[in-house]
Amino acid sequence: MLPLILASSSPYRRELLQRLRLPFTCASPDIDESPLPGESTEQLVRRLAEAKARALAGRYPEHLIIGSDQAAVQGSTILGKPHHLERAMEQLRAASGASVSFLTGLALLNTRTGHCQVDCIPFTVHFRELDEAHIRRYLETEQPFDCAGSFKAEGLGVSLFRATEGEDGTSLIGLPLIRLVDMLLAEGVQIP
Repeated sequence: MLPLILASSSPYRRELLQRLRLPFTCASPDIDESPLPGESTEQLVRRLAEAKARALAGRYPEHLIIGSDQAAVQGSTILGKPHHLERAMEQLRAASGASVSFLTGLALLNTRTGHCQVDCIPFTVHFRELDEAHIRRYLETEQPFDCAGSFKAEGLGVSLFRATEGEDGTSLIGLPLIRLVDMLLAEGVQIP
């Protein structure tokens, strides 16, 4: 098996990939993540996932490189990472009683052959009606300021949900393992 590289510095993606019990190394790609004019959210996350994998190809010429990128969308607005309490409060107020779609781009690049598989995996979160006190308690407890949409689905963030909709819950955290396993199998990787 070619060695695996996770093109990410995200601790959440690293934790998810560890579930597959395959040896891997993390390396942080340095790319411009700005959207292109007229680019849809799906096109954006697919392009960035592939760009992250390809950014490391020169350093890892005999590897399988995993790239992933995620965007949270409410209506036509892309929700970024809030970085601070006030922005997180705004995002969760807007999400209250509404739905937020998460689009996760996933790429697996075989640098030996140049073959690159790319996909976009959608997942939707339907939020409960949230009052100010609940939002503030949640944010002060979990401090999800580095998470798009202002919540951690793998933690207490689940208390904000009325329902979820999608084929792969790990895509919500940023690395769709079900689709990744398909890609790895197509490259001949044996999963323990």
